[in-house]
Amino acid sequence: MAETGLSSFNVTVDTTNTLLHHIERAQGWPKEQRHQSYSALRATLHALRDRLTVEETAHLAAQLPLLVRGIYYDRWDPSRVPVKMDKDEFLARVGAEFPHQVDGGMEELAKNVLRALKAHISEGEWHNIGSVLPRDLQQLLPA
Repeated sequence: MAETGLSSFNVTVDTTNTLLHHIERAQGWPKEQRHQSYSALRATLHALRDRLTVEETAHLAAQLPLLVRGIYYDRWDPSRVPVKMDKDEFLARVGAEFPHQVDGGMEELAKNVLRALKAHISEGEWHNIGSVLPRDLQQLLPA
């Protein structure tokens, strides 16, 4: 467990590390590649955030761990959303922000990140996210 001196900070650091570990395990990356799992999380969160409405963005953020919420909102401009994206555009957006080569491509990466995120989101909120996405983007979300 991380020791920051504040229990709420300890919890968010530990939860974020667990989330990053899930991404690493799914991608087959060692812990030493933590920067890649962080970049994957950030890129996927930003693409998803910018595809959602302001209201849905806030609902999702409320369920994210505190540290991940900060990553999620970093450089967000609510006056420019939602950005209409199909699946290919979404994956291109993830790839533009993810500066590493990855086995399996951007689709597999995005699916692994979204699968890891789902563990921290209520079933109802996950359903709401899916309901506002176009059908081809819904294919990226874990059932």
